[in-house]
Amino acid sequence: MNIRFGTSGWRAIIADDFTFKNVQMVSQAICSYLTETNGSSARQTLIIGHDSRFMGEKFSEVAADIAKRKGFRVLLCNHPTPTPTISHAIRTEKAAGGINFTASHNPPEYQGIKFSSSDGAPALPEITERIEERIISNENLADKEGGSIESYDARPAYLEDLKTKVRLDLIAKNGGKYAYDAVWGTGRGYLDKILRDNGLEVETLHDWRDVNFGGRSPEPSEKQTDELREAVLKNGCILGLATDGDADRFGVIDSNGEFITPNQLIALLLDYLAESRGWNLGAARSVATSHFIDRVAKLRGLKVYETPVGFKFIGELINKDEIILGGEESAGLSIRGHFPEKDGILACLLAAEAVAARGKSLTQQIAELEEKVGKLESGRIGVKLNDEVAAKLKEKLAQEPTEIGGRKIEKINRMDGVKFMFEDGSWMLMRPSGTEPMVRIYAESEDKETLEVLLEQGRKYLLG
Repeated sequence: MNIRFGTSGWRAIIADDFTFKNVQMVSQAICSYLTETNGSSARQTLIIGHDSRFMGEKFSEVAADIAKRKGFRVLLCNHPTPTPTISHAIRTEKAAGGINFTASHNPPEYQGIKFSSSDGAPALPEITERIEERIISNENLADKEGGSIESYDARPAYLEDLKTKVRLDLIAKNGGKYAYDAVWGTGRGYLDKILRDNGLEVETLHDWRDVNFGGRSPEPSEKQTDELREAVLKNGCILGLATDGDADRFGVIDSNGEFITPNQLIALLLDYLAESRGWNLGAARSVATSHFIDRVAKLRGLKVYETPVGFKFIGELINKDEIILGGEESAGLSIRGHFPEKDGILACLLAAEAVAARGKSLTQQIAELEEKVGKLESGRIGVKLNDEVAAKLKEKLAQEPTEIGGRKIEKINRMDGVKFMFEDGSWMLMRPSGTEPMVRIYAESEDKETLEVLLEQGRKYLLG
């Protein structure tokens, strides 16, 4: 078994590659890495949690038992816990790191392990590569005394921390109703609780554990928010809010039933935070994320950082206090002063704050921004990855074309995959997914017709 950490941890199908034996190997490798890095004499704390997927408790108990035997003080989360909450706990408890059993938005047959370093950020490639080396060698440090396992509730401190990041007083003063879709995941009892605690009425959908997530991926995408949209329109809600399986991604429906894309919300919140907080730092986006952020940043006189896909790279900039906000088109976002991990709960609350503070719906605010900087249409498609497609992708990544579909290429960006920048400002990116057996093709232009053409040209270029 070749266990590899991708964009956001290691993910595999339960009972196929994701087995107790492999979980033991990964847990031992993480403990070995932390022991050798931080010194074998120090008693280290390790946060271990899980989302609401099948066997999450059992897998986390296996990891906790191994860490205890290696001398760690384990704080074992006592209920399904959001990834951002575990990140906060790592920092609060001054832990050496955290292991979270989650496959995020992947289909229900998947499980996964996210490893976060002592700053609460997803582990960088240089760290996960060292862990992978220990997995391959099946390195197993000797057991030692002093380990322990303690039941741990990370929720109270995390919710208290959110109160310092979001103007809940403005949201409360604005009043009104909200709908929240927990998609059977870990956000239940977090986002809806903090809104209710501030006197707001919340209708929560899918507010129970279902390890099959209703037979679909726990992802709050546009195509999976129909029930949320219906609740918003039926009850006259200010917003419909959603989080994914481990609550690090967000989905937002405006009061008129319109789905607000992650690209739109990231740009809008960049503008809002620059205005409301008076921050004048930079903004960060992944190579696959809309250049709408760039246009808003230019409007505000802010620097833009482009990163590879994977929030760990944006997290570095948050740690260095170089950005107001960092975001990814896959619905990941964090802000200055928060921790270096994407947080869907925070993103939803900031959307509510922007509506309350400005007295305008999100669609109204986006329309006003587009009047100032122009409108962009972005999208992506997926091509199933097999040996033939992998070979074609490798071939295409090495080529230096001057045009695609008759469209002249002005610049080629190889930061992550291959991104073609065209003369008219449109672009196309091809890269293998780090979480699924898929090649993603992203594109952006100023109109939908050109966007559709670009995506189809990308598919033909890849498979041709």
